[in-house]
Formats: sequence, structure tokens, C-alpha cells
Amino acid sequence: MSADRTLAPFGRRRAVVVSERRVGAYSILELADRDGPAPQPGQFYMLAAGAGWGAGEDERPFLPRAFSAMGGAGGTLWFMLETVGPGTRRLATLRKGEAVWALGPLGRPFARPEDGRRALLCGGGIGLPPLVFLSGALRDAGLDAVLQLGFRDAAHAQVAAGFAGAQLATDDGSVGHHGLVTDLLAAELDADPHAVVYACGPPGMLEAVRRLCVARDVPGRLALEAGMACGYGACFGCVVPLAGGGYARVCVDGPVMEAAALAEIPAA
Repeated sequence: MSADRTLAPFGRRRAVVVSERRVGAYSILELADRDGPAPQPGQFYMLAAGAGWGAGEDERPFLPRAFSAMGGAGGTLWFMLETVGPGTRRLATLRKGEAVWALGPLGRPFARPEDGRRALLCGGGIGLPPLVFLSGALRDAGLDAVLQLGFRDAAHAQVAAGFAGAQLATDDGSVGHHGLVTDLLAAELDADPHAVVYACGPPGMLEAVRRLCVARDVPGRLALEAGMACGYGACFGCVVPLAGGGYARVCVDGPVMEAAALAEIPAA
């Protein structure tokens, strides 16, 4: 254990599917990982199915996929999946008892609020998991948090039904605020700027959050999403530009990074 992260054992481990359930547009995957350490909110795993990986069309998927933990305790892990390609499609077909190769937890987690600042948690779509994980950890520590979640439509927003008090926004107005989740964030900062912002979501949303935090001089901690081949800094495939020049690797210098340290969030 280092000062700021939980370190994963070197090499991947065999985990087993405990359950898989569909919630609207997403799948919730529960894994038994008895030999691995518990993750911290914001950390991620590289996952690959134990069988049938590399056996699809053109032998895809080739590489494991990176997923932020939605929760983790007592040897159990939770992840949220959306089927968008061969990797997520294969993982979404897993059923109870099947094997998954897992490497993690990896990367730098979220730091807790300081200076008495309130926590504003802003998530977009598949960026929900690390914020749900963080929300529970803050609650267990006796700290309040405002959870704001944005989705495309009602089908995607179904996954938020279990989070009482969450502020919702949808692109089509079918649930909650008709507009962007960053509209909700700006309104909360207008009401009380003594806050720290935590965010995860698609690049365009994270760039909007970064700009908002920098313009208002509000601390922002962004859990970045990037395509990765390894997860531990060897391939340099997940770099982002820094405000002071140079680049950082999302997998080892992040995925959680300070908004003010970044020059921009590159488009996917």
C-alpha cells in the first residue's frame, strides 16, 4: 500500500462472475476476486473474459478493457458495462460461474474533500461507477455529497433509480433536467462555490467540467477515460497534455487528475 493508492499484485488474476443483471441500457457485473486487494474509489481494472477472448470476428477483442470499479469490498467487485464494441459485447454475455481475468486495482484514486469544502459529484453515462463508489465512501465517512448524473435518455437513466437524492439530467428531457449535467454543476457552484468537484464521463463532458473549474478557481478532480493496452504505463497509449507542457499517462499518473493540471481533455 502506497500513500495514495492501493497497489495491485503483479499479473492478472482469475475472478469468477457472481451475478450479471441488466438495468436499462447497462449491465451490472459482480465478480468474486478473493485474492486481490480492495480498490479505492477512482481506481480501475483491466478485464478480459476467461474464454472466447480473441475468438470473435477478426480474432477480436485483442486486448483487455479498462473499467472503473463501481464498488469493492470483502473480495467482491462491481462494474457497469455498456455494449459498444467486441470487448464489452463479450463481457456482457458472461454469466454466473464464468471466469474473468482481472488486473487491478490500478491508478490513482480520488482524494477526499479538504478545507471543509462540500463534494459535488458530476457524472455522465458510463462515467457513473467511480462516482457511485466515491459517494458511498464519503457517506461512510460521515461526509455529505451532491450526486449529479447525466444520461442520453430515460433508458440510460434507469440505472440511477437506486441512488436516492441524485440530481438527473437527460439530453432529451425524458428524465430530470432537460440539458447537460454540467448545467446542474454550474447551478450548484453558483449557490455555493466552496466546493470540490469530482467528475467522470465522456471527453466532451470532462472538458466542460475542467473549463468550469479552472474559470471559477474551484478544485476539480477528474477521473479520465482512455483506451489502454496495458494499464501500468508501458505502452504510452493513454497520454493527455498538461497545462505546464508535456504529457501524463492516464493509467499511472491518473486516472484521477486535477483539472488545473490539464491543458485539455482530448476528444476520443
